[in-house]
Amino acid sequence: MDTKFNKPKGFGEILDHTFSLSKNRFKDFFLILLIFMGPIFLLEAILQLFSGTSFFREVGKGNTWIEQNLSSFLETGTFDANAEGVDISIIIVGLVSAILAPIADAAILFAIDHVRKNEEYTVGSVIKQAFSRFWPIFWSSILFGIITIAIITFPIIIVTLTAVFGYVVNPVLGVLGAILLFLGFAVGIGLLLTRWSFYFGSVVLDKESPGLGRSWRLSRKRTWALMGLYIVFHLIVSSISFAIQITFSSFLGNSVLLTLIVNIATLFTTMISSVGYAVMFLDLKTRHDADDLKEMIEDYNTKTI
Repeated sequence: MDTKFNKPKGFGEILDHTFSLSKNRFKDFFLILLIFMGPIFLLEAILQLFSGTSFFREVGKGNTWIEQNLSSFLETGTFDANAEGVDISIIIVGLVSAILAPIADAAILFAIDHVRKNEEYTVGSVIKQAFSRFWPIFWSSILFGIITIAIITFPIIIVTLTAVFGYVVNPVLGVLGAILLFLGFAVGIGLLLTRWSFYFGSVVLDKESPGLGRSWRLSRKRTWALMGLYIVFHLIVSSISFAIQITFSSFLGNSVLLTLIVNIATLFTTMISSVGYAVMFLDLKTRHDADDLKEMIEDYNTKTI
C-alpha cells in the first residue's frame, strides 16, 4: 500500500497529496476526463460554429477593442438565442455532461484506489469499473440533488419572508436580520452537504447505495476541516478558471477558440477537484478504519479484564 495513504492526514497534507497525485498521474487522469468530456466539448464548438460564431476572434460593436470584446459577450452570448435547434442541442449537451461527468470522477477514484493499494491499472480498466457502478451512481446522485435543492429552497423562503416583513416593520432590523439568517443558513447548509457529500465515494468504492449514511459516519468529527478543504479547492479552481477566461477573452472575444481553451482548462481544474475529493474520501476511510480497530482493541481489553 502507498505509504501516503497509511496514516490520517492534516489539512495541508491533503492539499499536498492532491497536487502530488495530480502531477504524477496527470496523463492518466487527464486522459480519463478527455475521453468522457472531449466529444462533448467538440460538439459544443461545432454548434457554436453553426450558430455563426467566429472561430478565432469574435468581436461586437465598439470603438475600442475592450468595447468590442465586451459587446461580443453581450450581443451574441455563447450561442444564437433565436435558434431553437441550437437551444435544444445546448440542453442535450448539458444533460450528457451531467450523466458522464460522475462516471469520469468514478474512474479517477478507482485509479487512485489502485494507487493506494500499489496495484497496476489501465485507463480502460478503471473506466470499465466506473461504468459497472453507473446505475447506483445515477440514482444516488439524483437523490443527493433532490436533498440539496430541498435544504436550499426552504432557507431561501425563510430569508425572503424575513427580509420582506422585517423591512415593513423596521427596514434596518429587517435587512440585518435577513443577512444574519442568510449567513447562518449558509453555514448550516454547507455543513450538512459536507457530511453527505461523500456518498459518492461510498457508492463507488464501498458499493453502498445511496451512501448517505456511510458518508455521515465517515465525516464525523471532521466536518469543519472538510468544508474548509472544499472552500480552498473551490477558490483554487475558480482562480485558475477566472484568470484563463480574462486573459484569453481580452483578445479572442467570445469566440469558439476561447470556448475550447476554457474547456481544456476546465478539464484541468476538474481533475484537481476529483483528485482532491478522492484523497479526502480515502483519508476518511483510513481514519474510520483506524477508529474501528481501536474500538475493537478496547472492547477486547475490557472483556479480558
